[in-house]
Amino acid sequence: MKLKKSLLMSLAASAIAATAATAETELTVYTAVEAEDLARYAETFNKSYPDIKINWVRDSTGVITAKLLAERDNPQADVIWGLAGTSLLLMKSEGMLEPYAPAGVDQLDPKFVDGGDPPSWVGMDAWVASVCYNTVEAEKEGLTPPTSWKDLADAQYEGHVIMPNPNSSGTGFLDVSSWLQMFGEEGGWEYMDGLHANIARYTHSGSKPCKLAAAGEIPIGISFAFRGAKSKADGAPLEIIVPSEGVGWDMEATAIVAGTANLEAAQKLVDFSVTKEANEMYNTGYAVVAMPGVAKPVEHFPEGLLDAMIDNDFEWAANNRAAILKEWANRYDGKSEPKE
Repeated sequence: MKLKKSLLMSLAASAIAATAATAETELTVYTAVEAEDLARYAETFNKSYPDIKINWVRDSTGVITAKLLAERDNPQADVIWGLAGTSLLLMKSEGMLEPYAPAGVDQLDPKFVDGGDPPSWVGMDAWVASVCYNTVEAEKEGLTPPTSWKDLADAQYEGHVIMPNPNSSGTGFLDVSSWLQMFGEEGGWEYMDGLHANIARYTHSGSKPCKLAAAGEIPIGISFAFRGAKSKADGAPLEIIVPSEGVGWDMEATAIVAGTANLEAAQKLVDFSVTKEANEMYNTGYAVVAMPGVAKPVEHFPEGLLDAMIDNDFEWAANNRAAILKEWANRYDGKSEPKE
């Protein structure tokens, strides 16, 4: 009887162990990636790792960054996937990231990899500022196409420009931080004072200004180039303008949150993020990706844009982020859309 009971207990223990071995690991992944792209990333990852379930928590760059900082002492996320590099630099300085060198990281362009050994984050792709100019609506208003950022402060554009709020949008922050770098602190704020007079409203999404321009709701949307190229390919009467002073840019990057209880699964997701397959997927939404030689030409992507990318000081932008955002809000937040 004792032998039978012992055998049953042994079988039960084996069954429990087998169940545990096949049970799903759930990863909570904070992201600012466009919502429509997330399902295909998870589906592709799960072909190799069907036992790891990704629970996406998605919002704009500013919201996700603020959420992570608020949870610093009690992290709720396991992985950060596709958040602005400037945000991840800030989190690295706060000790919030778990350094990890994913398999294949040496295949990436070095500027897409954190300089630590091992790196605290790895880049995925880059998005680049540009101006989406609706030629039909602009003609109705008697506007002439701008050729520079400073042109947008001209009185002819009053009420005809929309741009993203940098407190919510990574695109908005790269615009503001790049203007401060290009024009100097005093000159940058002076420029934004002039631009503000022409702004109809500030959106909480980086792609929305270009989408609104493409739809004919506004002649000019300050956004990013790939969004403009995509809208133009869909038939929108857009000209994608590369301002003569140069353009700001930032990268989407991935990192492991320090203290995660699911470190092994998190490492597998970060390993996937640097693969050629993943980089090919990034290229469907971005013209610039981390792995050299992968990106294919993008229809309507403006000529000279890559050469116009400024030598962005990401460390400066990250270290001064809070002060920049506070100053911007004090000056301009009155024209921001209500938050959803």
